[in-house]
Amino acid sequence: MSRKCEICGKGQVSGNSVSHSMRHSRRKWDANIQTVRVQEENGTVRRANVCTRCMRSGKVNRAV
Repeated sequence: MSRKCEICGKGQVSGNSVSHSMRHSRRKWDANIQTVRVQEENGTVRRANVCTRCMRSGKVNRAV
């Protein structure tokens, strides 16, 4: 499964994990991607990988 939102393109970001002694090691943050059933404009239903921010803001028309 792709870890990228099909609506907004949000994906994985990287940065540093910083310990109490200020040592830095690389880490990554995954976007909260869910596989949902989406109803398109012509009425067809398909599965899509969508982030929860797009679902909450109403950018996705969920199929019932």
